[in-house]
Amino acid sequence: MRAVTKTALGLGIAGTGVLGWASLVERNAFVLRRYDVPVLPDGAAPLRVLHLSDLHLLPRQRAKRAWVHSLASLDPDLVITTGDNIAADDAVPALLDAYELLLGIPGAFVLGSNDYFAPTLKNPLRYLTRHHARGVGTTPRLPTADLVRGLRSQGWADLTNRRHCLSVRGLRIELVGVDDPHLNYDRLDLVRGPASSDADVTLGITHAPYQRVLDAYAADGAELIIAGHTHGGQVCVPGYGALVTNCDLDTSRVKGLSRWWPGAGSTPSSQAPEGAAWLEVSAGLGTAPTAPVRLACRPEATLLTLVPRSRA
Repeated sequence: MRAVTKTALGLGIAGTGVLGWASLVERNAFVLRRYDVPVLPDGAAPLRVLHLSDLHLLPRQRAKRAWVHSLASLDPDLVITTGDNIAADDAVPALLDAYELLLGIPGAFVLGSNDYFAPTLKNPLRYLTRHHARGVGTTPRLPTADLVRGLRSQGWADLTNRRHCLSVRGLRIELVGVDDPHLNYDRLDLVRGPASSDADVTLGITHAPYQRVLDAYAADGAELIIAGHTHGGQVCVPGYGALVTNCDLDTSRVKGLSRWWPGAGSTPSSQAPEGAAWLEVSAGLGTAPTAPVRLACRPEATLLTLVPRSRA
């Protein structure tokens, strides 16, 4: 009996330590990931794209705001945000403050479910099933219009079921975006079509990397697809990785840089056919306030350096 008691006590202490680390330390241990992506024409100068996702910002999160402020020192050429920016009805001013030093840089955004609806308490075990809800029921609304208005007023392109072209450092960049697929708000019928022959590179942008969206982007000729939503699995098993992606993407692509092509499913990126799109999924910078933990999955932003295709 004493041995059982000691074992239970030890497990309890260990569990408390892990929870403390995940909730107090790791979820605030922000890190910058860097990847080179060979998608530009030969002879083009490198283009730096800063990707931000899933801040789930609360006004009181000053450390997160300060860290995002500091990213302006990277001198990016383009900023892409892939949704779930806010987590409270009074968070838009704080978000615009966090983005302040980046708003003078060309940028574009799509929305996520938590840009529309406030997070609510749910059974955490649902996240480990395929029934994690897309329905919103009577979930309180967030000030989506204020968020969109604030970002648009600074010149960032709204890619909510839209295509947009912009010129950055002499390169013509085509952006294709959809509204949040996790809520079934995506309208691929409004944005489908071959990549522009006038564009130097075509980027597909989405909050949640559902396969139907990735397939459409890749089939239409997007060379790089950028997404968030997964939180990198959020609570991962050290030495094993993510258990879930919170969508139909396979766990091998839950974060980081990989390859995607129509019908890829769970086929490894190592078997990608010639011409497959690059896929970058960010683990994001935050968590829902109702689940403020990260384990073996630090919060992150990504600096993508686009380079000539010949460097592949």
